[in-house]
Amino acid sequence: MKIPAETDFGSRLRSPAVASRVGLWLGVCFGLCFVTGLVSHYAQAGSQPVPFPTSPAWGYRVTQGVHVLAGTAAVPLLLVKLWSVYPRLFRLPARRPSRALLLDLAEKGSIAVLVSAAVFQLAGGLANSTQWYPWAFSFRSTHYAMAWVAVGALLVHVAVKLPVIRETLAGDINDAERDRVSATEPGALSRRGLVRTTLGASVVAVLATAGATVPFLRRVSVLGVTTGDGPGGVPINRTAAEAGVDPAATGAEFRLTVVHGDREVQLSREELLAMPQHTEELPIACVEGWSASGSWTGVRVRDLLALVDAPPDSDIRVSSLQTRFAFGTSRLWGNFVEDERTLLALALAGEPLSLDHGFPCRIIAPNRPGVRQTKWVDRLEVL
Repeated sequence: MKIPAETDFGSRLRSPAVASRVGLWLGVCFGLCFVTGLVSHYAQAGSQPVPFPTSPAWGYRVTQGVHVLAGTAAVPLLLVKLWSVYPRLFRLPARRPSRALLLDLAEKGSIAVLVSAAVFQLAGGLANSTQWYPWAFSFRSTHYAMAWVAVGALLVHVAVKLPVIRETLAGDINDAERDRVSATEPGALSRRGLVRTTLGASVVAVLATAGATVPFLRRVSVLGVTTGDGPGGVPINRTAAEAGVDPAATGAEFRLTVVHGDREVQLSREELLAMPQHTEELPIACVEGWSASGSWTGVRVRDLLALVDAPPDSDIRVSSLQTRFAFGTSRLWGNFVEDERTLLALALAGEPLSLDHGFPCRIIAPNRPGVRQTKWVDRLEVL
């Protein structure tokens, strides 16, 4: 099979003018993904020099929703961007002085890293948003590490191409001055039409999935995997059976253990229900990008710490009855414990928690990632 040459691609649509404009929007999406991804990573970090804030309660819901939607919007942009510059892949290095040749190879190498990292991030992110994990490695740590690789390669690429980017963005989109010599054939669309169609495809992709986190868009979000179905209007990511929770352990013999040093109390669910109950409207917001608000009722966590004479701003370790998957335990920082909206929830939407929602009790706190809203809680330990 003959390897194509750069001159085999004659469409005028494959031009720096199109690549720069699509690349500009792609850069905006990548920037949003990177910043909101850092927020999400920090919110889940085991060590936080500056405590992650508890307000606004919807903060993580917004940042993670933006993260996933920006990644979704980036997919059509990346495909068209790669299509527009694809012929460059087959450009043979001319016979130049060795320094110029090395620079050319270095540029191609940085582009290869950028393309590989971008494809990996977007493909992995889409798989995560559908809760499909066909790999054995940790998605969170790998996605985080590759984000730095992608952003670093993107900055190098922008720095190298900045003169071309500035010139083409400042000029007319139909200006052919920087086109390849062989790019003379008209396309099925005008250049402006191609850019607008690409942006339109990104908007459609966002609308098709945004209902997972924006309730009023759920009627049009045909590809929203999780759209608010579930007991109390809150979807269930992982069932009790999947998490390895023994239903017998949640029955009459269940006791919540609260520990502070040598002080320890054990409470049945009936005893928890006898304590002052409080109701808070708080969202569950997951790393997959979906979120839903719920009306949660239960005992303030700081009231439970008072039973063992612990300071209300103590850090605590929350343990669960789940036996499979990560996040069976989590650390609840002192500012979350002290916040009166942080509950050991016993009910959702006025009904006792379902087993799959964490019966007999679960943590619900404002502005906290869903994976840290531990279900099937059986122990709170002051650290």
